[in-house]
Amino acid sequence: MGSLFSMANTKANQSESSATSPNETSKRQRMSPASVEECPRLIPNIPDELSLQIIARLPRICYYHVRLVSRRWKTTITSLELYKVRKELGTTEEWLYLLVRIGQNKLLWHALDPRSRIWQRLPIMPRVVDEEDSQKVSSRLWMWNMVEGIRIAEIIRGLLGQKDVLDDMPFCGCAFGAVDGCLYILGGFSKASTMKCVWRFDPIQNSWKKVNSMSTGRAYCKTGVLNNMLYVVGGVSQGQAGLIPLQSAEVFDPFKDTWSDVPSMPFSRAGVLPTAFLADMLKPIATGLSSYKGRLYVPQSLYSWPFFVDVGGEIYDPETNSWMEMPNGMGEGWPIKQAGTKLSVVVNGELYAFDPSNSVDSGRIKVYDQGEDAWKVVIGKVPVYDFTELEYPYLLAGFHGKLHFITKDANHDISVLQADLCSNLDSSQSTSTPQSPKSMEDELLQESTETDEVIWKLVASKGFGQAELINCQVIDI
Repeated sequence: MGSLFSMANTKANQSESSATSPNETSKRQRMSPASVEECPRLIPNIPDELSLQIIARLPRICYYHVRLVSRRWKTTITSLELYKVRKELGTTEEWLYLLVRIGQNKLLWHALDPRSRIWQRLPIMPRVVDEEDSQKVSSRLWMWNMVEGIRIAEIIRGLLGQKDVLDDMPFCGCAFGAVDGCLYILGGFSKASTMKCVWRFDPIQNSWKKVNSMSTGRAYCKTGVLNNMLYVVGGVSQGQAGLIPLQSAEVFDPFKDTWSDVPSMPFSRAGVLPTAFLADMLKPIATGLSSYKGRLYVPQSLYSWPFFVDVGGEIYDPETNSWMEMPNGMGEGWPIKQAGTKLSVVVNGELYAFDPSNSVDSGRIKVYDQGEDAWKVVIGKVPVYDFTELEYPYLLAGFHGKLHFITKDANHDISVLQADLCSNLDSSQSTSTPQSPKSMEDELLQESTETDEVIWKLVASKGFGQAELINCQVIDI
């Protein structure tokens, strides 16, 4: 023990002695982080223009550690200039952003780099609702709205598969979108009010920021992107007598941070009901949205809980700034996900939709044939497990030019599966070799090879416990 104290004292004396040595002091200054920061170039002896191109070629997953090199490197990693160079060089990467709900009110975003299969957790979404976006409603008025609007509220709950639409939970019923390399959270409920607020997540800065609000407070609206503009259509709003379906639409310009009005959806099919009673009872609502071939395609339904009827849909053309009726085959055959909502995604210019069929543990993928105005089965077997207790058991996404299906596997882990369409059933065994040793993937590959011209590949999986799938977006930067 005495020797330990002796060694400590000796080191202390040496430290004090070195502190007074001019040579050691100079050496320490040369090696200090402050002096490193004073280096005039990102990479010594290389022009910054060339250094920027080198950094732009690094995988995005490396930027988290690279930014720790120095302050200049951190500034470079978080600069728009770097990502402009990445776009010019063609080194941008598509990442999947997945929103899950844990428990009743904890929402968490995670980002997946499909190349490295590494997950990163995003900063928690803001939980503060501004007063301008949430009306102050007294308890008496709240109870009155609940009583008067209970029928419509129950309709929306049933239609959208929600247990408690008006929960005291931030972002309940909000919509999601991705445009210009950023993630957007729009509207939703806060206690008795539908919100106008919009939050943006910037992956470059790794932070959330409030942007200009929508002109109308809305929840459960649908979003789509055309010409780098974010469109918002439909949804419901809180009125004096409860929830009111919306036909209005608006568009957000991310470069100007401004909202503009779009002509309201006509809901022309709602006007052909045979009686005034049905017209009063059945309310039109947008049940999906896809940006397809330069237009917005919005399937619609008429509902009166527990009944809802598909009535085709409408198409918005940005060139004429007007709506038109959707072709009959497209609107009437658009597969229904659950409780009236419709899940679709566009990949390589093709419109795909998930059809859960009549079984809780099976499903198929359909593609829309514009020439024949019909939906056709392109994948007859989708790996769906029986999770009937979940409100959102699966999602669709498109990235890397492939269709992806996101669901929970038999172990309750969230899995991202890629569908590789094959030209024939005699694909080599090497093509179907699983990328993961997990038994679930082995089973999927065997089933798909035997039954369909598709091979399901496991891109990545992660255990989120009892987390529930809510939404996914793809960002390319």
